[in-house]
Amino acid sequence: MSKLRVCSGTDAVRAFHRVGYEVDHQTGSHLVLRTASGRRLSVPNHRELAKGTLRALIREGGLTKEQFEALP
Repeated sequence: MSKLRVCSGTDAVRAFHRVGYEVDHQTGSHLVLRTASGRRLSVPNHRELAKGTLRALIREGGLTKEQFEALP
């Protein structure tokens, strides 16, 4: 079981963009991403995301930790 890499909010948005999420809008410091099917994620635009927050975003985004790590 590998550890999650340290990831900023911007890095997470780029990774989710590669799997079909698009930036819908921004509310405060959170970017709201959507897919064509209507799935929605709210990603904090912080320099470093907490490990639990990143893990929850990966799960809500329908990815596994390994799939997220494999994204460039």
